[in-house]
Amino acid sequence: MSLVAPLSSSRASRPVRLASPLAAGAVAALGTLALRLRDPHTTGAWGYCPTALVGFDCPFCGSLRAVNDLTHLELGAAASSNLLLVVAAPVVIALWGRRLLAAWRGGAAAEPLAVPRWVWLTLAAVVTVFTVLRNLPVGAWLAS
Repeated sequence: MSLVAPLSSSRASRPVRLASPLAAGAVAALGTLALRLRDPHTTGAWGYCPTALVGFDCPFCGSLRAVNDLTHLELGAAASSNLLLVVAAPVVIALWGRRLLAAWRGGAAAEPLAVPRWVWLTLAAVVTVFTVLRNLPVGAWLAS
């Protein structure tokens, strides 16, 4: 039995409910700013990816360059670096906005979103197919 009410509770004050989504947004904004200021297109600027060193493009390969390209409004270059990130970014931002709005309103709206199992399975299948394709000669256009 917990003596502390969950943060999403309608009894929690608005600042307490907003703390988590605002903190997540601040971390994402700081990371994006860092990628804007320190260009990941320069070899070794952000270190070296272990999977890239062995010649394998994981689903995240090219993400740093894609975020940098997006901060310069170069959508084509970003898609060339990591198409999955470019497609997923608006969805993630929309879900974050939904969470922020729910935290603002409180009550039942602030309860965690229940994601159906089929959504997780579909997401896993898309990431798997993307990873396999970008590592095959046929999907070379998806490579980072």
